[in-house]
Formats: sequence, C-alpha cells, structure tokens
Amino acid sequence: MMRRVRIALMVCVVVAVLAVAGVFGASAYYSSERGQGCASCHEMGTMVAAVHGSQHRTVGCMQCHRASLKTKLRHIRIHLFGPMPEAIRLRNADALVMSQDCQGCHRKEYADWHAGPHSATYSDIFVDASQNKKQRLMDDCLRCHGMYFEGGIRDMVQPQDAKGPWHLVHPKLADKPAIPCMACHQVHREGDVATKAQSRISVAGPGEDESLAFYDRRERMHIAAAALPLPVVFDGVRRVNVSPDPRQGVCYQCHAPRSPGAGTEAAAKGLARQVGSGDDRTPMGVHEGISCVACHNGHSQNAQASCKNCHPQMSHCGIDVEKMDTTFASAASQHNIHWVKCADCHQHGIPAVKAQRPSA
Repeated sequence: MMRRVRIALMVCVVVAVLAVAGVFGASAYYSSERGQGCASCHEMGTMVAAVHGSQHRTVGCMQCHRASLKTKLRHIRIHLFGPMPEAIRLRNADALVMSQDCQGCHRKEYADWHAGPHSATYSDIFVDASQNKKQRLMDDCLRCHGMYFEGGIRDMVQPQDAKGPWHLVHPKLADKPAIPCMACHQVHREGDVATKAQSRISVAGPGEDESLAFYDRRERMHIAAAALPLPVVFDGVRRVNVSPDPRQGVCYQCHAPRSPGAGTEAAAKGLARQVGSGDDRTPMGVHEGISCVACHNGHSQNAQASCKNCHPQMSHCGIDVEKMDTTFASAASQHNIHWVKCADCHQHGIPAVKAQRPSA
C-alpha cells in the first residue's frame, strides 16, 4: 500500500515539474518567437495575425500579456481539454495588468493618464457616497467605468440602495483603475508602427490615432473612433455646431448629452439631445465648433496650456483670457468655460474691440 502511495506521489511531482517547466519554457519560446509560438495554438491565430499588422507589430506578445503560473496552467488545460470559447477575450484582471505594462513603452502617456481624472479607481467611482446618494448605481455605470468587469453592478457594489454605506464586493479592486488604457485604445488595431508625436496636438488636429477606439462592454469588442457617430446636439431648439473631429467619437461615448426634458419646447418639437445635459461638454458660445482635443491633452485631460493655441495673451477686451471670470481661472466661477459667451460678462452690451499696442 505504501509503495503505491509513493509511486502516486512521485507521479504527481513529475507531472507538476513538467507542467511548470513546460509553462516557463513556452513563455521563453513565445517571447523569442514574437508571437509565432502563440500562433501554434489555432485559437490564437486571429490575434497573432491582427497584431502583426498593427502599431505594435514590433512588440513581443509576452511584453503586454503577462500571466501568472496559475493563468498559464489554465490556458494549457483549456487548450488540451476545453471547453474552448468562441472568442478569446481579455478578463478584467488581464486588462488591469496590461495597463500597468503600457508604461514600459509609453512612460509619458502613462504618467499623464495617471495624473488625470481618467485614472480614477474603482473605489473613487463606485464608493462615492455623495454620488451614490444622488443617483442609484446601475449596470449602465459599467459602460464607462469598469467595462471589463465580469458581472453586473450587484456583483461589484453592495448595498444597492441610496443610503449606504457602500463597499466593493471585491476589495482588491479598490485601488485599481476603473478606466484602463484599453478602454480607449485597441492594441491590435491595424496601423503604422507607433511613433512619438513631434509637437503638441493642433486645434484642427491630425487624423485619429489608429489605436483610438472605445471598448463596448455589451459587444465585448473595440469600435474604432472613426466608426463612432458624433451626436446631433441642440441648445433648446437651436442646433449646435459640433466639430467634425472623429476622435471626439470616443469622448462622446461617456460624456454624452441627454434628450430634452418632458414639457420643454425642444421635446415638443421632437429635437435631439441637449447641450450641457448629462455629462456633456460640447463647446458652445465663443468656443462653439472646437474639438474636445483642441483644448484637452489626450491622456491627462489637462487644458492649462490650451488657450495659447488660439488666443494672444490679451483678448479683444484687453484682459488676459486666462484670468477672465470663467471656470478655467476658478472652478467656483459661474461661467463654464465650455459654454461661456461674451454676453455672460458684458450684459449691457459688448464693447468695441480695443486696438492692441505694438510690442516693444
């Protein structure tokens, strides 16, 4: 009896050693072969073919797709014994690890993103008492925050009420970003090899970045920026001029306007979404028709250096535009920089343009 137990233990040890050796050996092989090893598994062929035509064609698979020993063993088990999924998708854990690895090549972009509002954590978004008391949590929250999360809002936050106190069902997510890099970028998107921009984005802006795409949680796939529609937006009954910059298609997926409220003239006429409603930031007033990315840095969302793209230091009024009474100068201002009009400050008539003094 003891002899059989020893033999069984030895077999288990040998199998475990071979599995571990095989996993790490495969990792080394995949890294050296730049994806050709991955393509040896037929279910990965489509992904390998896609990345070889993408901006990341010079990057090895293992530079982006790190995996623990447990994950690698799971991959081997599924490959050998199934069940094989119809399509291979990133899990939330995979997306979070990949976002960390992006900084290996994109340090400036990662630092900007990390310093900006889009790096908000699951705790920041879903356990915000002031927000949760105003609006009940719902599955639609996951469309923009936590889009890779497996499950619904009940699987993420409890309790589901407006009283709280709220807590994350998975505490390990507390300090993880709810909007990872892959929320707005498709790594395998076809395009030229990525290069560093030579200058800051212009007002008109170049064509959209080949990788810029919104991850649709419902379809579990990326939709390219150029394929995303720009909304028709109204200010009451007046149609607002929206910049045709296709990059805004990604912004509008989350910063979307809402339909007019019941009983309004716009609703009675069957008009579309209203500017400034919901989380909309469509420029109006003096900035109408300007693209979001003409002012906002793509990763940090910082707009502090944007005025100089269009304005001289002094405005037509002879006042420094960065010191005018708008939310650009102070968040407490009543004049939102997105919708400010000359008449907001000049309520008794807009003064004539002052002649600019020639510089010495």
